[in-house]
Amino acid sequence: MRHLVKLLSATTVLSAALLATASQAATVYPLDRATILAGSPFDFKVEFDNVVKADDVKITVNGEDYKTVFGKDIEFIAAEKDASDKELGSAVILRSLALPKAGAYTIEVQAGNDKKSVTWDVYGTSDAPKAKNVIFLVADGLSVAHRTGARLMSKGMTEGKADGRLNMDDLQYMAFIGTSATNSVATDSANTMSAYMTGHKTAVNALGVYADRTPDTLDDPRVENISEALRRQTGKSIGIVTNSEVQDATPAAVASHTRRRADKAEITGMLLEVQPDVLLGGGSAYFLNKEVPGSKRKDDKDYIKEFKQAGYALATSKEELEKAASSEGDKLLGLFHTGNMDTAMDRIMLKKGTTDKFPDQPGLVEMTDIALKKLSQNEEGFFLMVEAANVDKMSHPLDWERAVYDTIEFDKVIGLAQEFAKNNPDTMIVVTGDHTHGLSIIGTIDDNKPGTDMREKVGTYDKAGFTNYVDSNGDGYPDSVDVSPRLALFSSNFPDYYETFRPKLDNPFVPAVKNEKNEYVANEAYKDVPGAVFREGNLSRSESTGVHSVDDVVLQASGAGADLFRGYMEQSDVYKILAEVFALGVDKK
Repeated sequence: MRHLVKLLSATTVLSAALLATASQAATVYPLDRATILAGSPFDFKVEFDNVVKADDVKITVNGEDYKTVFGKDIEFIAAEKDASDKELGSAVILRSLALPKAGAYTIEVQAGNDKKSVTWDVYGTSDAPKAKNVIFLVADGLSVAHRTGARLMSKGMTEGKADGRLNMDDLQYMAFIGTSATNSVATDSANTMSAYMTGHKTAVNALGVYADRTPDTLDDPRVENISEALRRQTGKSIGIVTNSEVQDATPAAVASHTRRRADKAEITGMLLEVQPDVLLGGGSAYFLNKEVPGSKRKDDKDYIKEFKQAGYALATSKEELEKAASSEGDKLLGLFHTGNMDTAMDRIMLKKGTTDKFPDQPGLVEMTDIALKKLSQNEEGFFLMVEAANVDKMSHPLDWERAVYDTIEFDKVIGLAQEFAKNNPDTMIVVTGDHTHGLSIIGTIDDNKPGTDMREKVGTYDKAGFTNYVDSNGDGYPDSVDVSPRLALFSSNFPDYYETFRPKLDNPFVPAVKNEKNEYVANEAYKDVPGAVFREGNLSRSESTGVHSVDDVVLQASGAGADLFRGYMEQSDVYKILAEVFALGVDKK
């Protein structure tokens, strides 16, 4: 009898497992537990695992036929195909669907044995906005150690207490933010910033879309981003400021839709479609037609010309930016580099990187100052996103001094935003990273310790003591990063490389290079640096630099509506707060 019970029990479990498998044989976009702003357009798509007949497709919403709720017919696709022309299964799609009423929507889909059920949370907002302006400040890759390093390097420490505070230290509200993607616990700047700017989590490398199975990177199901919502619902101005290419993942997430963040030529066109009132950064190579030296386009599009025809004043240097800022007209385009702009340390102190080719690049503070002046001319308010991209771009190659120096510059931008908010109290400031890096400060490195073994010069616990950075002119930046003792900064992950235990003063660090097997190996340019130590990597040999960590991001905020940030939040929840403080659920046009 006991054996029979066990057999029946096992059969029941197996049957349940098979049933569960059959009932999950389709994919629905938006995904289960998606949060959707009421009235916000999005694309609805169902991908079936098998080829099915159109007449067999049944879709209900809260028990009713989908047409009753959606008010539109779906488009049936008999068979989607992959890049090799292999059939993947049937699909249905409905573009630009909007649900005006808040509430829970349960969508049940069936076609033969293919079944799926998802529930969406459609949310509304208050009728009255809580803030006129939002300044959204992102240091790409910002981790707690970047903040600590910036404070120690900029302010110093005496007897265990910091000798000064960063601007970010005084922001009132805080939350921990989960950054994982829909297809991976790990994350990149595209899916993370896209979640902030749309309220929908997505896959690694995706911007403003749910990543579907088709090979075309530009046909995936779209969701509305904040620029589109502001254009649809308000008369507010939009600003995007970065020291990366303006088409890079973080700034692109404010305004674009693609499965592949590397679609930078297409993203340039998407930026023109949205027409942010201020657009400042690098990436001019994607604005130039293919005949122009340095262009990265493969067509004859001249986006410099098209932006000018759309009413933009153009600046390509710090001097031109200052002149363009005072020119007539509301729109401003600043392109100060063909690629990513140089780090603060190279631009201000070392004059390295590409500063010989682009000697008059504005810094993030100057760009933000101009953006605030231009955007604040709009009586209806504005949304400004500012990215300190080089915190991430220098953390990847383990170039920690440059990363921390740029964190100090980012903190100056926060101070600028705080000054603006003092005179404009209806402003909310948000400060965060899109993801983290595995950076830790473990003590100090003291060149004055005896011997040539650099490992023995690393001081931990009571042997660390304090650092010796000096800021003689009081500008907040240390006069030199090559002091002793200095911070001992190390990463939890790395390719094969030579650890020099010293700042990279010649040029930004390149830890690994490809060998004849197409694997990344330690860059021997650093092999003979006195005291250099070979470190065998803990990453795949396909990785050339350190990678992002999955740690939660710290978000801080102040001003109107900032009290809504608290506890643990998903990145998609941040958009709900932006929608709430701007009352984007209410048409104000």
